[in-house]
Amino acid sequence: MTHASYQHLLDLSDAFAQHTNMSHWRVSFLARGDGQFFKRLREGKGCTVKTATAVLQWFSDNWPEDLTWPSDIPRPPKSKKEAA
Repeated sequence: MTHASYQHLLDLSDAFAQHTNMSHWRVSFLARGDGQFFKRLREGKGCTVKTATAVLQWFSDNWPEDLTWPSDIPRPPKSKKEAA
């Protein structure tokens, strides 16, 4: 994973937290099941490609309809189970 990819996840978490009025810990817990995930990314620690892909997919599946997805971040299609 690249620093830019991690930054995309952090940007998504910031936008999501602000829009939903959730704490960063809560967004991290919902997205990853780990309240410290985004904190560790901010500290310069990484994650696997599999984890980053799963978190990106979580954001795509759970993104608020009244919040525009950031144009500089490629958005994966919603999961079939979420799209149903």
